[in-house]
Amino acid sequence: MTPECERVLDALGGPLPPELAAHAASCEDCRALTSGFEALEAVPPLPTPQATPGMEAARRKTLEELAITPVATPWWRELLMLLATYAMVLGVGLSALGRAGVVLNSASPVVVGGLAMLILALVGGGAYVALAPGRRRFRWAPVAVGAALVAILIVLGGSGTAPARSFLSGLMRCVMSEVVLSVLPLALALVLLCRSAFQPVRAFAAGLSSAGVSLFVLHLHCSDGTVDHLMVGHIVPWLLLAGVALFLRSRLRTRNYAP
Repeated sequence: MTPECERVLDALGGPLPPELAAHAASCEDCRALTSGFEALEAVPPLPTPQATPGMEAARRKTLEELAITPVATPWWRELLMLLATYAMVLGVGLSALGRAGVVLNSASPVVVGGLAMLILALVGGGAYVALAPGRRRFRWAPVAVGAALVAILIVLGGSGTAPARSFLSGLMRCVMSEVVLSVLPLALALVLLCRSAFQPVRAFAAGLSSAGVSLFVLHLHCSDGTVDHLMVGHIVPWLLLAGVALFLRSRLRTRNYAP
């Protein structure tokens, strides 16, 4: 490229001086350059996108949400609220069912205490997995392994003692107690889960955590330590309630208006 070509390039966008115009007319490279630039100038500008009614409604809703809560609420407040509800339900359950004694599990104190701590760890850990911020990605494997470990240890840690009442009577009593005590924790967990996008592993963890409160109460209170009763009356309803939480959350609407 000659110095004259560089001068032509610098002068593009306006009228060329006579000497540069003469050079551009005689130079093949400059003719291609100027003709290409003229073709670009002839292209009409892109139209400005118009706001659709849906976009305007989303913008208005976002501004309303920001006016109500200009600063995001710390996620751990919701976690504390959920754990406080768990503690309240746990206390009510132990008081209502423990008229003849809070701990009727006839297994060794070490086994009863160890499994109680394990269930509480699952309850707290499940609540954390359910409500921790979205940047923390949880996988199915740890949640499934934790649930399976708790289930196996509860069954293996049974005392083997069967009470005098019939199997069906004791089974229905424990199943009904587990379902009733899980209603409030499960409902609150679902409400809190609807404030963020649906993630199956979080919903299942929330179900395990919510129903784990009643599982803890039954672990201390139930005097039936046979394998059949623990499996059908304690573990199966607990896992089914976790599945119900997953199903309900998948059908509920997500209330997330963050910009």
